[in-house]
Amino acid sequence: MPTPDPPGGLEEFLADPDNAVLDLSTAVARCARALDVPRAEVYLADLQQRLLVPLNERKGEGDSAGEGRDGGASTVPVDGSLAGWTYRTLSLRAGESPAGGMTAWLPLLDGAERLGVLAVHAPYLDAALLRRGRALASLVAMMITSKRAYKDDVVQVTRAEPMQLPAEMLRAFLPPRTIGNSHVISTAVLEPAYEIGGDAFDHCLTRTALHATIVDAMGHNLLSGLTTAVALAACRNGRRTGADLPALMETVDAALGRWLPDQFCTGVLIRLDLASGALRWSNCGHPPPLLVRDNRLIEGALEREPDSPMGFSPSFRSAERQVHETALEPGDRVLLYTDGLTEARLPDGTEFGLERFADSVIRASTAGEVAPETLRRLIHSILEGQADPLRDDATILMIEWRPPGR
Repeated sequence: MPTPDPPGGLEEFLADPDNAVLDLSTAVARCARALDVPRAEVYLADLQQRLLVPLNERKGEGDSAGEGRDGGASTVPVDGSLAGWTYRTLSLRAGESPAGGMTAWLPLLDGAERLGVLAVHAPYLDAALLRRGRALASLVAMMITSKRAYKDDVVQVTRAEPMQLPAEMLRAFLPPRTIGNSHVISTAVLEPAYEIGGDAFDHCLTRTALHATIVDAMGHNLLSGLTTAVALAACRNGRRTGADLPALMETVDAALGRWLPDQFCTGVLIRLDLASGALRWSNCGHPPPLLVRDNRLIEGALEREPDSPMGFSPSFRSAERQVHETALEPGDRVLLYTDGLTEARLPDGTEFGLERFADSVIRASTAGEVAPETLRRLIHSILEGQADPLRDDATILMIEWRPPGR
């Protein structure tokens, strides 16, 4: 027997413990009724951020990603649609509905992370309805974030193809693609989305600092993924007990030496002071970070002699781990990447290279794109320019320091 509709009002709906176990689509519909929103549909971005897929999409054997089940809403592209415009720019978009009336598209955000969009359908739109729609979008975003960790149907909606085991394991360790606050934003992309083996990223915020890490383990298999997973776990464990950068690297070295003694990984570990812009970093055998300032690449700004990869015992290292420091200026962008990006082959056989990489970020900056959209478009341009699949994992992490009032 279906659960009866709430007696009215959002407070009554949230206070009813039975609503906590509702199917997510049903919960969204009832929240919409409680907020007096005529009709609402949730679209989630797929893993590669190419499509916006209806939440009520049920993928089974033989289903097409572009067809809605049970006569419901259909998948729409992120590029070239009103819904996609809202996702790309994080801005409200409204237009006439094919079924009559109007549709307002609102972004679904978990902090700075783009989850998808909410469609509000109504005979007409006014300020009061849009306010209720925004409230519904905020509530839906929290519901999605809280349930996707254990609701496989939510995860399945965002996948366009089966995921390989190493990628499944590593993605379980990854944080949201984008985090941020009023001082900083950190955003990342990782390809190939369903077949990654040894690349990963991590970032987190404290009250005073942003911590970010990029890791690339040797090989491209399950053992590579295990190496990266252990490195990330060791780094987080040390960070959460107050360890500074040198101690973090020692923690990773010790963990890999104990559990995977024949494995190693390269990486860059960063700590950015949110108030002052003081950037401290260590490079363990990895390509050096890049600094983009005033829409130009500052060549060699963050290039230092790299240390040995993580996983090497002290007896095999020529020197102690080094920590470097520089001062960022407001608006600076710091780019971390793995060599799978710069070594990607264009159709003419040339490598994508650092110059094209930096130029793509700079052009997006001058166009006013938000940081997550910059990376989305960049990684898609690389993938679409490939004559063959990527030869190696390609990961990009970009940090933008933007202190308020500066």
